[in-house]
Amino acid sequence: MLVLTRKPNQSIMIGDDIEIALLSIMGQKVRIGVQAPPGVPVFRNEVYAQRQDGRLRRPPVPPRA
Repeated sequence: MLVLTRKPNQSIMIGDDIEIALLSIMGQKVRIGVQAPPGVPVFRNEVYAQRQDGRLRRPPVPPRA
């Protein structure tokens, strides 16, 4: 695991088209923003785990242009 230190309004890039931005820090809560292409699903870990277990219906994936 890569561990990075960021300040509010700083970001990291994953590849050429995924940006993870640190928006704010409020006590024990950190707000992050994820900008990714439309075909890349982004989920909170607990939602992802539920989807993997089949407990949530999967939305249709939009067609790629």
